[in-house]
Amino acid sequence: DARRRTTRLRFGPKPARLEANKAEFEVKLAPGGRASIFVRAICDTVDLGREGEAVIGSALPFTHAAYPNPRREEGHPKGEGMTFALAYRDARRDLRKATANITTIESSNDQFNEAACRATADLYMLLSRTPNGIYPYAGIPWYSTVFGRDGIITAMMTLWIDPEIAKGVLRHLAATQATTVDPAADAQPGKVLHETRNGEMAILGEVPFKLYYGTIDATPLFVMLAGQYYEQTGDQATVEKIWPNILAALNWIDEYGDRDKDGFVEYARETEKGLANQGWKDSHDSIFHADGRMAQGPIALCEVQGYVYAAKKGAAKLAALMGDQALSERLKGEAERLRKAFDEKFWLPEIGTYAIALDGEKRPCAVRSSNAGHALFTGIAYPERAESVAAVLMSKDGFNGWGVRTIAVGEARYNPMSYHNGSIWPHDNALVALGLARYGLKAEAARVFEGQHGASLYQEGRRLPELFCGFIQRKQRGPTNYPVACSPQAWAAAAPFAFLAACLGLELRHDRNRIRFRDPILPSFLDDVLIRNLKLGDSHVDLLLHRHGQDVTVNVVRRTGDAQVVLLK
Repeated sequence: DARRRTTRLRFGPKPARLEANKAEFEVKLAPGGRASIFVRAICDTVDLGREGEAVIGSALPFTHAAYPNPRREEGHPKGEGMTFALAYRDARRDLRKATANITTIESSNDQFNEAACRATADLYMLLSRTPNGIYPYAGIPWYSTVFGRDGIITAMMTLWIDPEIAKGVLRHLAATQATTVDPAADAQPGKVLHETRNGEMAILGEVPFKLYYGTIDATPLFVMLAGQYYEQTGDQATVEKIWPNILAALNWIDEYGDRDKDGFVEYARETEKGLANQGWKDSHDSIFHADGRMAQGPIALCEVQGYVYAAKKGAAKLAALMGDQALSERLKGEAERLRKAFDEKFWLPEIGTYAIALDGEKRPCAVRSSNAGHALFTGIAYPERAESVAAVLMSKDGFNGWGVRTIAVGEARYNPMSYHNGSIWPHDNALVALGLARYGLKAEAARVFEGQHGASLYQEGRRLPELFCGFIQRKQRGPTNYPVACSPQAWAAAAPFAFLAACLGLELRHDRNRIRFRDPILPSFLDDVLIRNLKLGDSHVDLLLHRHGQDVTVNVVRRTGDAQVVLLK
């Protein structure tokens, strides 16, 4: 690709012996003495068309918010120790600046405080600057780049903590939205980005991920986030800026997403190099029938119909804001028709929950999965279905003590060590918990929160990983790690904030100038929670929540502005 990428390692002090794959140091230490060895990796890219003009880090499309300037420190006379100190100082300053105005949490449980601090640090370490605002890179080491779905869900879960994340995600995904039909990239006009890569294989087209749109859910999730963002912040200027992109996304849902015009959104990949399955469970074997046969597409996923439903409901309110009442009414009607059709086609009384998907012949995949929990999260589920869905999710086959499995025990392709067919994902559990709470099933939401908190106690630094294995919980033993899970992972880092919001029934509405706690509950490991600097419009409040048995009281500790704080039982 006419670029030469190099990685240089610099050592301080100079190694006693240096080989191609080994550096040896000799250090003399007095009793109680200390010494430091520094290893610095410097990644350069040279455009071979302009030999000698090295562009530091140009292989990456964006600049990390806390990444120091390597050139400034190159050859510093005080050595690598000073270089490290300067870089560490700059990173700390950037982190303090980025988190200076966010909402923070302090509780009566020191272990949860550690987990919340680690989650915050991880999240802001993954935030990167783009030309359109900040964006949470998906995870380290495999997904250190922009992912549409991951960024949107991370923004949703942290919206009450820091709405600037959602603003950056919306603006950047609007700027990278597809405008043409490109089968090699799985792109059609209005479709929202799945991921972007800038390595040599992507640039040369050997893999389709330079700008890749092979995801069925990022587009409705983008619209859904826009509605949530405006509902909380009232930021009309941002909505007006991305309104053409919202309209394009809605058009994609109807024109390209609904391939057979049956009212459901389906996927089928356009390139053999792309992903075969294009929901969040994108393993090749993640969508199957009860007998284990792979589902043949186009495939309509359970959770995607929920995302479309919520997207159209949210967009209807935005259309009214933009003065298009006719569009608003049309979207509301389409959402209700989708809800009715979803219940008719996806609900399976024989398994007590929703099918994970419909295959290309509209046959339901009668598999008990966590996907059904997303139907609760989005509100597409009728209220009379909620308790049955919850019972399946929280059964011994669905819930292992640490969390809800992606696929229940006993299903044909269940494997607790798989990526998507029996493992446990914190972000998935967070959305399930939000869904349970939405339908008033707070005790179940708290149980999921308790399981995930318990799992974090066995993780280094109290950090929830991308996923872990779905083996049953055993006394005195933590969850079985998934060996190659990303850690940190953005949406896993965001999950603790979603768990807490779910249990508290936290709602922020700018149009009503109201912070509401709907039937709040606290899990057994939390007696008190202090929320500092919770923002709504120009108002800032500090709130102390205290558990009295099954009841929770809310006290306003500090307030600026006139936002109302309401406790609703």
